[in-house]
Amino acid sequence: MPPNYPNNNDQRPDPDALLARIQSAQDQAARGKLRIYFGASAGVGKTYAMLIAAHKLHVEGREVLAGVIETHGRIDTAAQLAGLEALPLKQVTYRDKQLPEFDLDGALARKPSLILVDELAHSNAPGSRHPKRWQDVEELLSAGIDVFTTLNVQHLESLNDVVGGITGIRVAETLPDTVFDAADEVVQVDIPADELLARLRLGKVYQLPQAERASRNFFRKGNLIALRELALRRTADRLQGDVQAYRIEKSIGTVWQTDAALLACVGPSINAEHVIRSTARLATQLNTEWRAVYVETPRLQRLSSARREAILETLKLAQNLGATTAVLAGNDVTQVITDFARSHNISKIIVGRSQYFGQWRWRALWPLQSNFAARIAAQAKDIDLIEVGQPSIRAVSKSAPSNSAAHSRSALKPKRLFEKSPRRGYIWAVGATILVTLLATPILPYFDLANIVMLYLLAEVLIAVRFGRGPAITVALLSIATFDFFFVPPQFSFAVSDFQYLMTFAVMLAVGLIITHLTTGLRYQARVASYREARSRALFEFSRELSGALQTEQIFETSRKFLQRTFNAQTLLLVPDLEGRLQVAASQDGNKTDQNDHDSVHQSLDIGIAQWAFDNAKNAGIGTDTLPASNCLYLPLVAPMRTRGVLAILPHSRRWLLIPEQQQQLYTFGALTAIALERVHYIEVAQDALIKMESERLRNSLLAALSHDLRTPLTALIGLSESLVLSKPPLQSAQQGLATALHDETLRMSALVTNLLDMARIQSGEVKLNLQWQPFEEVVGSALRASTSALAAHRAEIRVAHSLPLVRFDAVLIERVLCNLLENAAKYSPLQSIIVLSAEVTGRFMSVTVSDHGPGLPVGMEEAIFDKFTRGERESAKSGVGLGLAICRAIVEAHSGSIGARSGVEGGAEFTFTLPLGTPPSMPDVEESDYSPVEPSL
Repeated sequence: MPPNYPNNNDQRPDPDALLARIQSAQDQAARGKLRIYFGASAGVGKTYAMLIAAHKLHVEGREVLAGVIETHGRIDTAAQLAGLEALPLKQVTYRDKQLPEFDLDGALARKPSLILVDELAHSNAPGSRHPKRWQDVEELLSAGIDVFTTLNVQHLESLNDVVGGITGIRVAETLPDTVFDAADEVVQVDIPADELLARLRLGKVYQLPQAERASRNFFRKGNLIALRELALRRTADRLQGDVQAYRIEKSIGTVWQTDAALLACVGPSINAEHVIRSTARLATQLNTEWRAVYVETPRLQRLSSARREAILETLKLAQNLGATTAVLAGNDVTQVITDFARSHNISKIIVGRSQYFGQWRWRALWPLQSNFAARIAAQAKDIDLIEVGQPSIRAVSKSAPSNSAAHSRSALKPKRLFEKSPRRGYIWAVGATILVTLLATPILPYFDLANIVMLYLLAEVLIAVRFGRGPAITVALLSIATFDFFFVPPQFSFAVSDFQYLMTFAVMLAVGLIITHLTTGLRYQARVASYREARSRALFEFSRELSGALQTEQIFETSRKFLQRTFNAQTLLLVPDLEGRLQVAASQDGNKTDQNDHDSVHQSLDIGIAQWAFDNAKNAGIGTDTLPASNCLYLPLVAPMRTRGVLAILPHSRRWLLIPEQQQQLYTFGALTAIALERVHYIEVAQDALIKMESERLRNSLLAALSHDLRTPLTALIGLSESLVLSKPPLQSAQQGLATALHDETLRMSALVTNLLDMARIQSGEVKLNLQWQPFEEVVGSALRASTSALAAHRAEIRVAHSLPLVRFDAVLIERVLCNLLENAAKYSPLQSIIVLSAEVTGRFMSVTVSDHGPGLPVGMEEAIFDKFTRGERESAKSGVGLGLAICRAIVEAHSGSIGARSGVEGGAEFTFTLPLGTPPSMPDVEESDYSPVEPSL
């Protein structure tokens, strides 16, 4: 299949890669350099080593500024600060305390050539521009300032849980590994564990009381040894990347044996699995990475489908065992493998020991058999060669089919180039020879025999280009025979009168074979290039189509069309509903263009497997380890935030899904589809959020307008109606009733406007809590008195525990919450029904519940009922605009509590809110009269 690595001897750098490196170098030139002094734990001398290096540069004339240095009371470290300019620390106010922090703005204004910033993983105090110090360092580097800093291994995010498992202490301050890997230099500062413990006992790491505690916890010898190993390994991993980057930049082709990486060579022999398993065991023993490659030559590409599938299964086994696999292409297997090893700096190549089946052609097809190891040794003298022994006969028989001999002969037999008509090429070869002979016969008197030979060579070239090696060789042999028989004197005889014609025959045969070999190789390389171009074009067109999709249905249709066209497979997209259950996308149900393919996928679809793939974000079905007997491949569409669906693929050939390049392209298609789905989802979320924000803005404007414009006339109406009720002499009974009704309705309207005003003030943040420690019973009594008129036709039952502690809250606002809940219960409860108000301590909260015997809550409205302008009954004669419960939620949440509603067990509704208890202050015994009323804050 198409190669992953070019097979050529040209060691010149790739021009595109060279331009990219030049551009990157230009970008880096304007950026500061970062050097990290890296150690296993505190006390190894990172800060000390950093200061020593800074002094040396300062003596050489470099401008050095000590931005922030944490000495932790170490005298030797503090002494190294002498002679260096120090940047004053900035005081950050936090919880009435002054915390010294690194002054980033001062450093940027000073802009030294080099600045020292200790403890890269440090968390800045709240109120700083960046939450982490490494973000301050990023800003310094962007400003072109070089930075020296320090870091311990336990602060790396990827190793945080590992260090926690070793030491039993989880470090809270971490930084991303990308910051460490992007550093220009990493200096390992290391000392043995015993020496570090000795420094700890002498008080050179921490002060003695703190040092004693540290030696019993974090600074145990076993912990220090393990951390030291982690630090050394992490530094080595980073240096490996630096070595590889340097080799690429300098176009170094020889292997530097700085790593023990292994390269396993997979071939068509039956001991390939033994090579893979042996390499996996060796990689585990050496604790190193390994790769497995298969080189496909033009002749190997004509293997039978069964044999090619077996090779791909072997590559899949290597991948499951932890290898990175690749299918390479080329004519010279040895050259391709050595080039691959050098480009990846692999120092050890593993091959299988020669195995003879009495079939000479296999040594030509795959040179791993007899002389491959010798050829590797001759071409790559700087690479170690490991030859794996043959597996036992019993092991081979278990892995091979029962009729192994017959299977080997049939499966290993090369396949013809054209499966539909195997003899087609040879028929054309015979026909081309006859045609050339017929054309050359009438022109023989006018042309020399050398020109006739050229016609035959032309036929060989054309047949080789069109049909490959076998028919081209046939043309070469037939051309010699017909040229001798029809044109070489004596004619119509295979006898040769002149010895020079024997040389002509030999040259014709040699030229024909060489041309055949070259044209066949070119055909193969052209086919590989076309595969690459087709994959690149498909990915480009697919990504371009998806980039313009603004609706989910467009993504479904684009994905289905491209996947079916590119992979020649039937596809179906499954998306989750609100409960996470997969279902066929609605846009596909209505699509009738490819109804036959659509029905075929539906018949083969197993929704249970698809649901498993979605829930676990793992592939299932063909070519995987999960239910591989299924007819479909189930590919989850995993986006950065969540899994967006599953792609069900029904291939026409099971072998197709085993090809690594096809799998990689398919996974890329799936990733692009998932990202597009997530992009469209967040576009919809952003649009909804924008609409809600605009609606909220309009609502707040309405609240503000109503609260200010209606309050003044309502106050006048209340005064006038009250004057009518209390007028002297009293009104007549009918007129008195009208005046009383007018007064009551005016008061109700005033209450509604008051709610609007309260909500407007809460939304604008104007309400300031007047928090006081006070008994909850008093606010219950005042709420009941304020709700007397609302509760006149009901019975109120109070169940407040006598042991309630003092609670810190705003009495006026909590009274408003209780009044709203009581009035809401009275509004929706039958006359003379009981309304219960209860309060008790639940854990660290006080829980208050108001329950009634009304119709209860509509199903699904438990949360929505607390939204503004939402009522339990949309069309009702009951007064209200749906703000009372919204005000309750805003007030309770401002007290760090929560509020919720549910339907009662015996009917009705229950509204419960909680207030945090806290720790009340100790108070002397006081008389009840000592409590002063709380001033309203609204």
